[in-house]
Amino acid sequence: MEQDQPFIPWAVSRPVWLVLVLSLVAMAGCAVGPDFERPETEMPAGWAGSTAAVGAQAGESTEASLAEWWTVFQDATLTSLIERAVESNLDLKLAEARIREARAARGVAASAFGPTADATGSFRRSQATGNGPVANQYQAGFDAGWELDIFGGTRRAVEAADADLQAAEEDRRDVLVTLTAEVARTYIELRAFQQQLDIGQRNLAAQERSVELSEKRFQAGFVSSLDVANAKAQVATTTAEIPLLEASVRQTIYSLSVLLALDPAALVEELSPPTAIPPAPPTVPVGVPSDLLRRRPDIRAAEAGIHATTARIGVATADLFPKVNLAGSIGWQAGDLGSLFDTASRFSSLGPSVSWSLFQSGRIRSNIEVQKALEEQSFIAYRQTVLAALEEVEDALIASEKEQERRHALVEALDANRKAVDLATQLYSQGQTDFLSVLDAQRSLYSSEDALAQSTRTVSTNLVALYKALGGGWAAELAAQK
Repeated sequence: MEQDQPFIPWAVSRPVWLVLVLSLVAMAGCAVGPDFERPETEMPAGWAGSTAAVGAQAGESTEASLAEWWTVFQDATLTSLIERAVESNLDLKLAEARIREARAARGVAASAFGPTADATGSFRRSQATGNGPVANQYQAGFDAGWELDIFGGTRRAVEAADADLQAAEEDRRDVLVTLTAEVARTYIELRAFQQQLDIGQRNLAAQERSVELSEKRFQAGFVSSLDVANAKAQVATTTAEIPLLEASVRQTIYSLSVLLALDPAALVEELSPPTAIPPAPPTVPVGVPSDLLRRRPDIRAAEAGIHATTARIGVATADLFPKVNLAGSIGWQAGDLGSLFDTASRFSSLGPSVSWSLFQSGRIRSNIEVQKALEEQSFIAYRQTVLAALEEVEDALIASEKEQERRHALVEALDANRKAVDLATQLYSQGQTDFLSVLDAQRSLYSSEDALAQSTRTVSTNLVALYKALGGGWAAELAAQK
């Protein structure tokens, strides 16, 4: 009688021990490739342009004041347009779809951490010779596999996918910043065109009165018909400019409608009544240059791009090392279908496998160099983005400063031209000057009024550009997520 063999846990549980050991190795292993380090960027201590024109100290900056910066214009219609644009703009929806794409791609990368399982089934009918017996074979089972991430290739892939997701989120914020600025700029231009149209119509009325005055003086024999012709020519010139302004008003309304994802004419009734150009706020919190690194979405997206390319170096490097897989299967095999799932028909297997690409190192190393070159490009792109951001702020600061100087001069010119028109008209009616003096004064008045309206628009749009350059407008994102 045979003696029972002693119970040896290691012998019985060796596959289980193997799984545990390899799992511990995988968890303890370091991911190959370089770790991401935030780029060190030297930023100026302050702005080269003067901040006095926007009424702010160089170091003054509050996130709250930049969050919904458009409210400083105190225009309810502008605020409403921006809120509606955030809800419906198609560029913003496209950016949101890209976030969902990046999130799904991250899930694909993370799925490599877990095991896979497949169900199989087959039927085979065979005959050894022409007169031999026919044999049937039924088979069903499950195959499972698990690639252990010992060298961190999967971890690096997930890290890169996380960075891609972060970049997609920052791209959406950048679209949001651009959208709010574009709506504000277009709205200000609309009100400026409407004001220019009003100026043109008022000047046209004044010039028509000058025609009546010159005709009366001609009929009285005080002047020649040349004065009447000159007066009518001036009326015709001003009349010709009005349709262009009317077209600009309507086209600007169309642009706002499209920004809100509406039919071009959807806002015509709402926005046709003219109102004043939204005045520039007295102060703008410009902060310091280093604030841009954490506030500007395009800079943050460029930084995430560096992170993604750095992680992909690790993904490529992991191909230099062997792949360790744990495979197992369980199934049933029988000659007839009725006994397929009997205990005697069952079979199973479990064990590790190792694969190593020994003769493809040239391809793998070339791929590593490709990823390193992409990382270098991302660093360059990051630096370009930072420099462009600094330039945008400096451009907006100098433009604001000089445009406000120009506007002050235009205000003085407008006052002088109004007095000149009144005086020239009075002298002409008294016969003390010719009609050309009246025409010149009227032309100068119309030109200065129109230039002042355009300058008022430019002052406000320059500040919109400054808010955009500073990366303001994040509160709209929070409102859209509620």
